[in-house]
Amino acid sequence: MNHSNKIFCLLFTAILVSGAAFADPLPSWNNTGTKSSIIEFVNAVTDPDLSSFVPVADRIAVFDNDGTLWGEQPVYFQFLFALDRLQEMARDNPDIITSDVLRAAAAGDMGAVVSAGEAGLLEVVNVSHSSLSVDEFQTLVSAWMETATHPVTGRSYADMTYQPMQELLRYLRDEDFTTYIVSGGGVHFMRAFAEKLYGIPPNQVIGSAGESRYEVIDGVPTVMKDPGIAFIDDRAGKPVAIDSKIGKRPIFAAGNSDGDFEMLEWSTSGEGPCFAMIVHHTDADREYAYDRGSSIGGLERGLDEADARDWLIVDMAEDWNRIWSDGE
Repeated sequence: MNHSNKIFCLLFTAILVSGAAFADPLPSWNNTGTKSSIIEFVNAVTDPDLSSFVPVADRIAVFDNDGTLWGEQPVYFQFLFALDRLQEMARDNPDIITSDVLRAAAAGDMGAVVSAGEAGLLEVVNVSHSSLSVDEFQTLVSAWMETATHPVTGRSYADMTYQPMQELLRYLRDEDFTTYIVSGGGVHFMRAFAEKLYGIPPNQVIGSAGESRYEVIDGVPTVMKDPGIAFIDDRAGKPVAIDSKIGKRPIFAAGNSDGDFEMLEWSTSGEGPCFAMIVHHTDADREYAYDRGSSIGGLERGLDEADARDWLIVDMAEDWNRIWSDGE
């Protein structure tokens, strides 16, 4: 290679490296103060020359799922899975329909089930999520994710993850954060798709758990899902679950509702740098607009106290130039 070609190659390589170094890590985020705040924090805790530097082992980031990483309206997606599952079960065995709530669910009357309150929702979940092994349940969830579509948008549920949040997850991992899901959703439900959708492995998914038991069935060691709720990973339960499963206080926490308040509060109460953000659903045109008074993803205390606590409010309509991971 002659001298001029060597110079050209070196310059070309330098351009490529420079371009990679300055590539926008959050292209679906508008260039607002919100985006700048996130990048400034990440830079502050990853630069070893700064006093704010945080060792890799302590770069723990926790994310709610419903309404934070993917949609949650008009009802939580896991409940839509439960309805589909119950209807399929009822076709095979009508005898499982033993109450008005289950009868409404089997008929697809989502409004009647929701109006029955938490007890009605739990009854549907208990019947549709139990009396099968964890492996069987997660196989059903994976198959549902491949074929089911949202009743309003017509999108697959995989396409209803938020592209800006996908980018944030990748950005943090590129900067040596370990990312966890900490959600009120069922742990076995989320573990069926979290790695494929978000790049988060099952052991980094924390969620609500039903009763379960170990049994050897036909010579096969099996964990069975039973009726009943063992733990609700919501509100004050989230810090308890993080402490139990992770053993470290996160330095980055993201949620969207008052169900995440205690997780953000605890994550920002330790010594050293910390960051909390709330995804505020303000975009009725591209998604949904809701906060105060919403039965799904209600947000009141978080809005009232975010400024005083120095938590970042992400305005979806203003801060995101794209909503869904399918390109819109």
